[in-house]
Amino acid sequence: MKFSAHGPAGAERPAVLHDGTSYDLTPLTGEATAITRGFLEDGGIERTRRAIADGALPALEPAALPTQDDASSRAADLAGATGTSDTVGTAGTSAAPAGHARFGAPLVPGKILCIGLNYRDHAAETDAEIPAEPILFMKAPDTVVGPHDDVLIPRDSVKTDWEVELGVVIGRTLRSAASPEEALAAVAGYTISNDVSEREFQIERGGTWDKGKNCETFNPMGPYLVTADEIPDVQDLSLTLSVNGEVRQDGTTADQIFGVGEVLAYLSRFMTLYPGDLVNTGTPAGVAMGLPGQPYLRDGDVVELAIEGLGSQRQTFRDTPAPTAPATASDAASTTTEKETGR
Repeated sequence: MKFSAHGPAGAERPAVLHDGTSYDLTPLTGEATAITRGFLEDGGIERTRRAIADGALPALEPAALPTQDDASSRAADLAGATGTSDTVGTAGTSAAPAGHARFGAPLVPGKILCIGLNYRDHAAETDAEIPAEPILFMKAPDTVVGPHDDVLIPRDSVKTDWEVELGVVIGRTLRSAASPEEALAAVAGYTISNDVSEREFQIERGGTWDKGKNCETFNPMGPYLVTADEIPDVQDLSLTLSVNGEVRQDGTTADQIFGVGEVLAYLSRFMTLYPGDLVNTGTPAGVAMGLPGQPYLRDGDVVELAIEGLGSQRQTFRDTPAPTAPATASDAASTTTEKETGR
């Protein structure tokens, strides 16, 4: 099954795709805008299977749902001939053009745990040593946006970078797993994350990596949360990413230094993993930081990424709008005078 969310930002409706038919999931999710910890803790995946088998979920009309084709046409609409956009909403989301539906993120995550330098070729391109243990950092859940929403380049940023990553969604509580196999048994499913990063903030400003990883809109997710049973071998998935049509990343999870089960078992030794937690498992070579000339992202750049079996994403990167200056006392007095004099 493939879980998703569709609709305007903040008003999404969860859905599930099974055997070619999409179903409204709201009879099981209530007012939630995506899959939640409570849904997973309450056996939501199995309850969904039973509800589909029993005919208890209404089928959705295909015309009401977003498709992967919508992503490409929407990004083209947003880029436009002038390179400007009139459809950027709050928090970098894009208002879908007429006739298009919007994918939201399929999950409301709890913790977002991220593994750095987990592909040998990526470590090599950044002149980093192969880590002896997984490198851990965290992202705030409020960095998550939909898979085709605009991403905001922070003000004063000159080193905004891309990272296609396999996202792992925890399905049941995991503590001190004794083996990678035990850890994998706790996985609900998989998704795509773009671990957008600002390299100056991350590396040159001191402290931990978090400053370069937690800017607004820096974790596009989805379009689907694909249940684990649909992925025969999580260590044999291709990952690709292109910028403005030029392939930049082309890797496979077979090249991970620490496999998914090993990562989860390792993390569970230091913290409890709960249903709905998201683990971003690292990125292969091809990030801007490691390329000749370091072609970091600029306003209007279009990034497309995909992982085998999980769908694809497409984002337009936009400069963060300048802040609106607050009204001053003199402005308010002037407005009052104009109203009183009729000017």
